Amino acid sequence: MEVAIRLFNEKFGHFGEMQTYFAPGRVNLIGEHTDYNGGYVFPCALSVGTYAIARKRSDGKIRMYSTNFSELGVVEVEIGHLQYDMDHSWANYPKGVIVTFQRHGCCIENGFDVVYLGNIPNKAGLSSSASIELVTAVLLNDLFHLNLDMLTMVKLSQQAENQYIGVNCGIMDQFAIGMGKKDHAILLDCQTLDYTYSPIMLADLELIIANTNKSRGLADSKYNERRTECELALADLQTVLSVNSLGEVSVQEFEAFKTHIKSDLFRKRAKHAVYENDRTKQAVQKMKNGDMAGLGLLMNQSHLSLRYDYEVSSKELDILVEAAWKEGAIGARMTGAGFGGCTINIIEKQNVTSFRENVGRIYYENLGFQADFYQVQIGSGARKIN
Repeated sequence: MEVAIRLFNEKFGHFGEMQTYFAPGRVNLIGEHTDYNGGYVFPCALSVGTYAIARKRSDGKIRMYSTNFSELGVVEVEIGHLQYDMDHSWANYPKGVIVTFQRHGCCIENGFDVVYLGNIPNKAGLSSSASIELVTAVLLNDLFHLNLDMLTMVKLSQQAENQYIGVNCGIMDQFAIGMGKKDHAILLDCQTLDYTYSPIMLADLELIIANTNKSRGLADSKYNERRTECELALADLQTVLSVNSLGEVSVQEFEAFKTHIKSDLFRKRAKHAVYENDRTKQAVQKMKNGDMAGLGLLMNQSHLSLRYDYEVSSKELDILVEAAWKEGAIGARMTGAGFGGCTINIIEKQNVTSFRENVGRIYYENLGFQADFYQVQIGSGARKIN
């Protein structure tokens, strides 16, 4: 935050009152690619995220700078001219939120200056884009006295990603970032938005995120493709089942009626969505019971399903996960959209150092470049910092 404030003064001057905001990144413990299928997810907010330092202007100019994309310099636009522009790169995310707020009826007539500083690793699959969206939503809500509740800001941020950015994502990322609670995960029903907080009691265990350092180049296009495949599988099941989403289909119903899905490929996609939804509900109960070994087994099964049924893993992710299993992880799986990004691992505290060394060595020997490892803390949701 201190770095961001100093940069703000350098870029935009010392005059006027600055306001400071923060939105975390998120990691999903289990429940991958279930959100847009109307199922359950089990994410938590992280202590790392995106800081924003902002100051309202008297004219219609918006000036944005990100320390994570410093090579692009200051992106400058007018409040009435916020069309998507590929050259604006990361700045399209805050632009999309502003446009979506305006369409919602929010009065945003003035511009503002803002510096963003993120300490989420870029393209790691920890939802840096949704973090930017939510920190922008919070600053707009505060600067312009919009009086929106957090759930409304979450929904509008998802709309911005869907309609302005063009990624047909579910609501999990924005929800976890907006509604996160320290030391808790959120069991979220993505169809009804009913949710409960579940304490994360790790005791002598640690959550370790391992970053493949491979850009998730295919993630957005394949994300939309998988969504379409699941919708087509659902349409076939709806000829024999009265359901609105794959999240309403039980494992028993799927096994009884799966042959009605005409495409073998679409059947595999639906199998993942149904079984992963069931694993997610089981995982919450395992955590409540203190059965971390049981939770870990479900995480392992989740990865295998994402690898073979949903086909969104990658060589890099598989090497990290298999190395984690070999090195005694309680549970390990890819997390996020896939095709790169990160894995999440539950490790005994006493083994953290050897885990990093040995998994890192195996990864380097196989691929010739380094993985990065982060011990993560579970933090609170998006907010203004006084």
